[in-house]
Amino acid sequence: MQIITLTSDMGLKDHYVASMKGTVLGLVPDARIIDVSHNIRPFNVAEAAYQISCCYADFPAGTVHVIGVDSEPMINFGGTDGAFPCIMVFAGQYFISSDNGFFGTFLKDEQPDAFYRIDDVMSNPNLFKFPTKSILIPAACRLLNGENVTDFCSTQENYKRAFSQAAVIEQNLIKGNVCHIDTFGNLITNVNKELFERFGKNEPFTIYWRNKDYYIDEISSAYNSVPNGEKVAIFNHNELLEIAINRGANSTSGGAERLFGMRVGDVIRIEFTPRGSRTTIESLF
Repeated sequence: MQIITLTSDMGLKDHYVASMKGTVLGLVPDARIIDVSHNIRPFNVAEAAYQISCCYADFPAGTVHVIGVDSEPMINFGGTDGAFPCIMVFAGQYFISSDNGFFGTFLKDEQPDAFYRIDDVMSNPNLFKFPTKSILIPAACRLLNGENVTDFCSTQENYKRAFSQAAVIEQNLIKGNVCHIDTFGNLITNVNKELFERFGKNEPFTIYWRNKDYYIDEISSAYNSVPNGEKVAIFNHNELLEIAINRGANSTSGGAERLFGMRVGDVIRIEFTPRGSRTTIESLF
């Protein structure tokens, strides 16, 4: 099975995605093309890393992921040695992107199985006009057609990391951030279940944000654990803390995003404290 996934910041208004898919099919007629997302915010490689990290484990070994976000090769920008098209091998799959911070952000504290730079790219500037289609996808198709990555790539040791906010622990407190807002307006945070449970599964806590009117002091197993229109906190299928309004996404409310006035990057605080040690909710702030 020859599977290739596409992730980009190109949207669906223009012909770009169709052109990329046509290129794939011209090189690998039997390829199965899966769209991860084409609504990444322009040049936001951290968001692309988030989307890929949430779904790559659902694909079989040998899948090739093309990340067409900020993919134009660059030389000597920001005092570094540039951003070049590269291929990472991780968990038995291939990830192809410009080395613009995507790889390090995706990996977090993990290490790749192998990392390569695609050879002979800088000698043909005409490819830079549509680099995802002209550079990344042909490299992906070479892998799908059975070529060894070392036939057209050179081994590299280092890769860049884009800025990405991480949850931090203070005394009896986890301070996290909204890292993504999905189609339903649900607030997905960078607080994972493992971090949360370091304080103990049964330790009383309060999750709060914005002001004293917005707080939750329990984790539910599913959205429907609360009545329609009520706020709810769950650990989603990626074990990330998510704050939502049950069935709140409609033409008038727009879910937790609009109701709470939250944006990506906003702070979420989780305070662990015995019940009864605070006399009023105001004392939390």
